[in-house]
Amino acid sequence: MKAVVYESFAAPPQLTTVPDPTPESGGVVIKVMATGVCRSDWHGWVGHDPDIRLPHVPGHEFSGVVEAVGKQVTKWRVGDRVTVPFVAGCGHCPECHSGNHQVCDHQFQPGFTHWGSFAEYVSIHQADINLVSLPETLDFTTAASLGCRFVTSFRAVVDQGKTSAGQWVAVHGCGGVGLSAIMIAHAIGANVIAIDISEDKLDLARALGAVATVNAAKVPNVVEAVLEITRGGAHVSLDALGHPVTCFNSVSNLRKRGKHVQVGLMLGEHSTPAIPMSKVIAHELEILGSHGMQAHRYDAMFAMMKSGKLAPEKLIGRTINLEQAIDVLMNMDKFEVPGVTVVTEF
Repeated sequence: MKAVVYESFAAPPQLTTVPDPTPESGGVVIKVMATGVCRSDWHGWVGHDPDIRLPHVPGHEFSGVVEAVGKQVTKWRVGDRVTVPFVAGCGHCPECHSGNHQVCDHQFQPGFTHWGSFAEYVSIHQADINLVSLPETLDFTTAASLGCRFVTSFRAVVDQGKTSAGQWVAVHGCGGVGLSAIMIAHAIGANVIAIDISEDKLDLARALGAVATVNAAKVPNVVEAVLEITRGGAHVSLDALGHPVTCFNSVSNLRKRGKHVQVGLMLGEHSTPAIPMSKVIAHELEILGSHGMQAHRYDAMFAMMKSGKLAPEKLIGRTINLEQAIDVLMNMDKFEVPGVTVVTEF
């Protein structure tokens, strides 16, 4: 099969031919129909993820068709249209037994712990608990865009932040994660403030439901701007970028008893950000993480999509072919294109 492979960190990947995968007894092989290019892939490529073993095939947000099935798989057949959470569970550990596959003790992550979806085929373990059936009305490109950024944001806003109608939600960073969070928070009736340094991204944020925007490059103090707009601070605030500045601002712009949800990855030199802990204590703030979403929670998201409350297809910025993914991957840290980039030609 064709695949994008890198043999050393931060070195240009190559489009090459590698052996086709075969399914393990409890797994399947999926023919990839679409795969997103995510900043998490960039973090892996530059060497921020200790799980990656070289040579490596990146890619973790994808959709496709089941191509081959292991002998112990009971729920899936060749030809099924599926997607997969970017964090997959083992099905046996205490976290999996509690329904929290997204923090599995022995998690499987295509594109990180194993070869991923920048390829024609990808192998998935423990298929019976990790695959998600796609509604017939959902196209592969949109389904791929859900795989990391959208589902992580859904869990961040709905399950972790427990956001409710009428609350103020601040979203720091309007890339794929942030724009997803804006759409989801708006859909459940929250008042969303979008914060970024790009006017193009802030324009898109307004189109997706943000009631106010803050250009962090133009205001003297982001925290004060949010406090003024909300008249006291956000009930829920998300760092959707993953940077010490946006993390600090997200915690600092909360009202009393507010919730900060860290969605953007904090890796490498950014892994130990400063936190205004005195404010966390005095105002009884909550600091939460959001790391993917379990396969069994997709139905709630699909229901909101079917009703028209969520339209993730609006987040797709462009579609490309597999070879073009190399250049996009290497430049993910430059945040050049609004929206989500999806590979649709293999």
